[in-house]
Amino acid sequence: MVSRSPAKGGALAPDEPVSPELSHVSRRAKPPREVRAEERDEVELDSAPELPRFGRDGAPEPQQYSVEFEEGRIDPDAAKVVKRLTRGGYEAYLVGGAVRDLLIGRSPKDFDVATSARPDDVRRLFRNSRIIGRRFRLVHVLFGGGKVIETATFRRPPEHDEQRESEDLLIRNDNVFGEAHQDAYRRDFTINGLFYDLEHNLVLDWVGGMADVERRAVHTIGNPVVRFQEDPVRILRAIKFAAQLDLGITPEVYEAIVQCRSALRKAARPRLFEEVLRLLRSGASRRAFWLAWETGVLDVLLPELSTYLADLSEDDNSVWRILQEVDRTTLDRKSPLDDTVLWAMLLLEPMREACSGEKDRVEAAYAFLEPIVDRLNVPRRIADAVRRIVALMPRVEAGRTGRFARTNLYPALRDVVELRAAALGEREPMEAGELSAAGTSAAEAKPARKRRRRRKPRLDGA
Repeated sequence: MVSRSPAKGGALAPDEPVSPELSHVSRRAKPPREVRAEERDEVELDSAPELPRFGRDGAPEPQQYSVEFEEGRIDPDAAKVVKRLTRGGYEAYLVGGAVRDLLIGRSPKDFDVATSARPDDVRRLFRNSRIIGRRFRLVHVLFGGGKVIETATFRRPPEHDEQRESEDLLIRNDNVFGEAHQDAYRRDFTINGLFYDLEHNLVLDWVGGMADVERRAVHTIGNPVVRFQEDPVRILRAIKFAAQLDLGITPEVYEAIVQCRSALRKAARPRLFEEVLRLLRSGASRRAFWLAWETGVLDVLLPELSTYLADLSEDDNSVWRILQEVDRTTLDRKSPLDDTVLWAMLLLEPMREACSGEKDRVEAAYAFLEPIVDRLNVPRRIADAVRRIVALMPRVEAGRTGRFARTNLYPALRDVVELRAAALGEREPMEAGELSAAGTSAAEAKPARKRRRRRKPRLDGA
C-alpha cells in the first residue's frame, strides 16, 4: 500500500517500517489481515470493516494488542475515572486522540473516556462532575487546575434510510446509545477508533487502526466518500491530522477529499470557522493549507486566497513563508497566537494586494473580507480588527503610528508587521516572549494610562 505525504505535495511514497514507538507492542490475538486498497473500496457504504471473529452474542471481537505505556504518560485523573467506572461494574476505556498520540510517541493534550455507563450513572459516581449537552449528553469530570476529563456513553453509528442512495447523507441525528464496538465504528478515522483497556494494558482495535498507526496513514472507517458526505468537516480533520501529526493520507481518502470538497458548503459555518482556526493554531499551518490548496479544498473555503496563490509567480513563496513563521512562533511559545493575528497573517498578502492603490483602504479591506465573513461565519470582532490592521499597516511600517499606538489594537498590528518582516527576511525573527498579542487578546494588551498627579492648592502667603 502507498500513502500520500502532504509535505511532498501529495507525492506517492512507499510504506514506511513500523514506527519505533510501536516496537513494544505485542499482539494478544492473531494479527489482523492486511487489507488491500481494492478491498477497501468494496466496503458497504455505511458499514464497518469486516472482522474475522465474533463473540457469543454476535458482536464482533476486537483485535487485542498488549501495550504498556511508560509511567507518567497516562494522566492519573483520567486513569482514576476509568478505574472507578470499572469498579462500578461498567465498561470504560481511554479513547480517541489520547490513545493515538500515546502510540505515535506524542503527549496527549487531553484524555477522553468512553463507557457503558449512562450520564446519570457517571454523575452519581463522581460528585465533581456535571452533565452538559442537549443533543447528546456528556459528563465533564472536574479536577484541580481547570482539568476536565470528558466522559461519554457509547454511541452507535447513524442508520441511513431508503434515501441512502441519494447524495444527501449528512448526519442530522447521532445521539443513540450503543455498545463499545459500535462506538468505535462511529468514529471518523481508524487511528481515532482505538480503545485502551487500562486494567489489562490492551489496545482494542475493531477498525484496523493499529495497522494505520504503524504505517502512519490517515484512513477513514468505512468508505471515505460516504464518511465525508455524512460530515464534510471530516475533510478538514483529515488535513489537520496529516499536517499536525506528520502522517500520510491513503490514496482512497485523498481522492475522496478531492471528490467531496464541494460538500463543505453544506457544513455548519461556525464549525468551518473553528476547524480553519484549528489549522492556524496547530503549529503546522503551512503544511495544512498547502494540502488544502493542493486538493482544491481551499477553492471552496477561501477562493480569494486560492486565486491569489494560483496567480503568483513560481518563485514567490511569501504566503508559505508567512505561515511557516506563524508555525515557528507557535511552537517556540508552546501556545497559539491571538486569533486576530492568525487570521490577519493567513489573509495578509491577498488583502494587501486588494488594498494597494486604493484611496480608502478600509473600504477596500471591507469589500475583500465580507464574502469570507459570510462564508465562514467569522466573528465581527475578528473581521473588523483584521480590516483595520491591513488598512493601517503601511503607516506602521513607515513608522507613522501617531495616536493609533495608544489604541488596544496596536499590539496585534505591531505583531503582524513584525511577523511578516521576519518571514520575508526583512528583519530577524522575534523571540517568543517579544510578541505582545500571542496568546492574549488585544484588549488585554492595552497599555495602562498614566494617572495625573493633582497639585496641592497653594496656601495664602506660601
